[in-house]
Amino acid sequence: MNMLKSDKLKVEIAGLSLRNPTMLASGILGVSADSLREVARAGAGAVTTKSVGLKPRRGYANPTVIQVECGLLNAVGLPSPGIHKFAQEIKDLSDLEVPLIVSIYGFSSEEYAEVAAVAVESGADGLELNLSCPHVQGAGVEIGQNPGMIKEVVRGVKDAVDKPAFAKLTPNASNIAELAEAAVSAGADAITAINTVRAMAIDIETCRPILANKIGGLSGGAIKPIAVRCVYEVYEAVDVPIIGCGGVRTWKDAVEFLLAGASAVQIGSAIAYEDLAIFRLVAAGVGSYLEQKGCASVREIVGLAHRR
Repeated sequence: MNMLKSDKLKVEIAGLSLRNPTMLASGILGVSADSLREVARAGAGAVTTKSVGLKPRRGYANPTVIQVECGLLNAVGLPSPGIHKFAQEIKDLSDLEVPLIVSIYGFSSEEYAEVAAVAVESGADGLELNLSCPHVQGAGVEIGQNPGMIKEVVRGVKDAVDKPAFAKLTPNASNIAELAEAAVSAGADAITAINTVRAMAIDIETCRPILANKIGGLSGGAIKPIAVRCVYEVYEAVDVPIIGCGGVRTWKDAVEFLLAGASAVQIGSAIAYEDLAIFRLVAAGVGSYLEQKGCASVREIVGLAHRR
């Protein structure tokens, strides 16, 4: 079953899916087997867990998530039960009909590799390497902006497991294409672009930052133009599939990512506004668009915006 789903995952991320390029983004409803199963039943083409590390981690104190006029701002702090406890949630999804991607983080290449090995042994069909958390020192800020460290992490994971591994990159860098090149040179099977954008909000009455961590990550519609630009630049730099992430709220947003070079799109913050129906709505809209354009599959429109 897992072998078949891994093959399916490779096919879908390569842009061969006929109508449904949607995936659940990490960090949203990915904390339990029950919630992930619910998302799959709602129509997601693949699901991604919340990021999990080697050891249990409490995360930051509240407030950790706030709604702003242009999206969501969070500094949760990578709370995690630890991979050894989370392994049971993965095992409970052995009959899941769509690919299960486990998002992992670590504070060294060795930690990433160890977490990856446990996740795959427990039944993960693929791994998303969270190299880009914008508000946790070590697990994202240092690693995600350093091409050398990205290579080290990706190479360590690929040496440890034989499953697809996607490098999730930060937009908080001067050259995301350089980061993508580093990940691919070390063996990354795909690139996820992007993680949240560093941001903050201040309460004008208390005159203090609202988030307990002060700095957080902005997601939602406000970052879509940034994410589309990043996908476009990564597509020109590397020859592996790209998963677009950041501000997908409608099928038109998804098509824009596909035209920029993404082979699939992740949906996260929009669930808070549209509920789980968004997966079928986006997939249906993309399908109608393909029919209108006379295309048989998503693959036919991937990267069309790059035509000279």
